[in-house]
Amino acid sequence: MSADIPSRLPHAVLDLPSRREKGIKIERLLGQPDRIQPIRLLEVGTGSGGIAHYFGTHPILRYEVSAVDVCDNRLVCDGYKFQLVKGTCLPFENESFDIVLTNHVIEHVGDAEAQAHHLAEVRRVMKLDGVGYLAVPNRWMLVEPHYRLAFLSWLPRAWRTTYLRAMGKGEIYDCEPLQMKSLEHMLDKAGFRHCNICIPALRATLEIEKPDSMMARLIRVVPDACMFPLKRIIPTLIYRISRA
Repeated sequence: MSADIPSRLPHAVLDLPSRREKGIKIERLLGQPDRIQPIRLLEVGTGSGGIAHYFGTHPILRYEVSAVDVCDNRLVCDGYKFQLVKGTCLPFENESFDIVLTNHVIEHVGDAEAQAHHLAEVRRVMKLDGVGYLAVPNRWMLVEPHYRLAFLSWLPRAWRTTYLRAMGKGEIYDCEPLQMKSLEHMLDKAGFRHCNICIPALRATLEIEKPDSMMARLIRVVPDACMFPLKRIIPTLIYRISRA
């Protein structure tokens, strides 16, 4: 999302059915059916527009949805308002939104300073009783999701582009995945309360996308306590955030 690094790519997910499933999962994890309507929702980095469209055309709840991105890659445009932005600044008043979504955005905004500003802006536009959803690839995932290369994000930052080029996957590594401890430190510093919801997110993903799979059946009978040690290596770090 940072405009000062022109080599950064949007990496938008353009598979609309998967975006609908993602919207259902986010809704389930945030659990806001009792919030006074209309529910004002902001999606930062809307990509295809599928998630914003899901909430904006919700069959039961009334959402007023705004979405922003640095590029316009939308495949669906109805149900929400869209604005192009530059960098990490959000063009909204303080405390404007009940819900703020930043789904696989923070790894694209730039360096640590840009990431901190992204979080500061999310907090600024969130209402005092608001809630947010933040997801970012875990640095310690086995296969980096943007370029499909094993161990890419494990390497020191200075080596990643060389590896990417050597494997013929691109010219520059333009993402910055995070590890759990550093992300939680950033959230603390930004003034957020945060709850790691990777395990319920994994359960929700399987129930929504692959309810009849062997993995879904296995996960149903495994208690959370047995899965807690896996939080540091689950491929995506997912947090429910609110203003401290």
